[in-house]
Amino acid sequence: MVLARSEVTRAPRRGPSRRTAVRLGLMAVPLAFFALLFAYPVTAIVGRGLKAGGHWQPGHFTAVLADPDVLHVLWFTVWQAAASTALTLLIALPGAYVFARFDFPGKRLLRAVVTVPFVLPTVVVGSAFLALVGRGGPLDALWGVRLDTSVWAILLAHVFFNYAVVVRTVGGLWGQLDPRQEEAARVLGAGRFAAWRKVTLPALGPAVAAAALMVFLFTFTSFGIVQILGGPTFSTLEVEIYRQTADYLDLPTAAVLTLIQFLAVLLLLAVHAWTVRRREAALRLVDASSTARRPCGPGQWALLWGTLAVIAVLLVAPLLVLAERSFAGPDGYGTLFYTSLSSAASADSTFAVAPLDALWNSLSYAAAATAIALVVGGLAAAALTLPDSRHRSGESPRAGRLVRGFDALLMLPLGVSAVTVGFGFLITLDKPPLDLRSSWWLVPLAQALVGVPFVVRTMLPVLRAVDGRLREAAAVLGASPWRVWREVDLPMVRRALLIAAGFAFAVSLGEFGATVFIARPDRPTLPVAVARLLGRAGELNYGQAMAMSTILMVVCAGALLALERIRTDQSGEF
Repeated sequence: MVLARSEVTRAPRRGPSRRTAVRLGLMAVPLAFFALLFAYPVTAIVGRGLKAGGHWQPGHFTAVLADPDVLHVLWFTVWQAAASTALTLLIALPGAYVFARFDFPGKRLLRAVVTVPFVLPTVVVGSAFLALVGRGGPLDALWGVRLDTSVWAILLAHVFFNYAVVVRTVGGLWGQLDPRQEEAARVLGAGRFAAWRKVTLPALGPAVAAAALMVFLFTFTSFGIVQILGGPTFSTLEVEIYRQTADYLDLPTAAVLTLIQFLAVLLLLAVHAWTVRRREAALRLVDASSTARRPCGPGQWALLWGTLAVIAVLLVAPLLVLAERSFAGPDGYGTLFYTSLSSAASADSTFAVAPLDALWNSLSYAAAATAIALVVGGLAAAALTLPDSRHRSGESPRAGRLVRGFDALLMLPLGVSAVTVGFGFLITLDKPPLDLRSSWWLVPLAQALVGVPFVVRTMLPVLRAVDGRLREAAAVLGASPWRVWREVDLPMVRRALLIAAGFAFAVSLGEFGATVFIARPDRPTLPVAVARLLGRAGELNYGQAMAMSTILMVVCAGALLALERIRTDQSGEF
């Protein structure tokens, strides 16, 4: 026993350089992956856009910013993101309270239903609201009102997409706050609202700020929703980058817009990281299952039923209308649009194959992207959670800066223009030894870039919860770092790996911004096929788009419901 204690005491002193080497070794593959498939294409396309005749043109930057059309796009991008964020918080915060404090039958299933819109492809979300507020939709049929070219359609679609971000981020923390603190304030004479404002709200502040920043980030870079519902009238930075690149081949303007978006995303991620550190450091949390109670009193029951009504109208109704439109043929309800997907002859001329083949393409691409994302994201998460052996209570300042910088790098693909990444793939990965333009793997590699952040965010909490003394004991007994991971960490994170794989699969299945550039005409993905069909006139094309969107919705929802069954942490966070 004395020998074992002395070994445990001396082991950290012998191993700082080895531990640092292990961390850097774990980072090597993710860093190489992001350098080759993210940094290189983005810098290449931006650099090419800012050069004219082989020389830098700094004056073009100011010229683009002085363009009234560009200023209008910038204003609308910021305005709609701010409005979408405020509207989402207003509608979703009561739902966050319901999921955090109430216990009722079907709560787990309802949590999965609430999360379904978040993992849906933006093309499907746009299609769902197009079916709800567009031609032949309930609003058009009942009241003669069409909102498919209105900014309200965009705002409501963004609320639909981001409702789960607020419910899970804020509700996850709300459920872990000790309710006795607020009860003590009320015993001391504070009213219900005063106790909530002075005790609970300050504790929730970092979580609300983090959720608001994430919603703002997702809406600031919105592409598929705005492209489908905005038409030629409304355009965000992401949509304008696509138009300047694909429609006008104006790389200089697209490059300037990409840089503006990149700088804005960096600022948002920096502020988000700060709010997350505040949330982790300032609170003492309890088991979320111990704070949920059955609603009591008319006020709580009204809040529960009001939340259920919001979920039914705002989240479920668009999906039901989408499915209904996919069966509403010219001669009544039937499966015409579904059966026509199996024939290439019935598709528009831009398809070289039957539209249904896009389903098998998407599934195979997403499976390959998931495997890549698990490897890269798993190594990255392990590197982020490896403790600094010289600081038993935490990380050294130097290691902390390295970890924070590495963590921020992993989040960048969620905010940087996917259109720029996709077009960058075409102009950079076209020469040996990286001539991948005709390779099948090009699409999964682009999709994996979006899947890696979800793998990391899912794995990190579980890896950080593993008792470090178990790793130290295994190392003292002579286990290598790889065996420590295999024998100690892996059994504890197996479920988290499955959940990470499910999220990576769902987001890869729906990736659209980069795939629209690199998917070959004979191997389109489902989102690309839906966008092509919606872009062409004709009832058959519209019906096929609704049918393919419904298929994609069912696949994504099925994957998410399966994840909720194996999920052990019900705190509510992603």
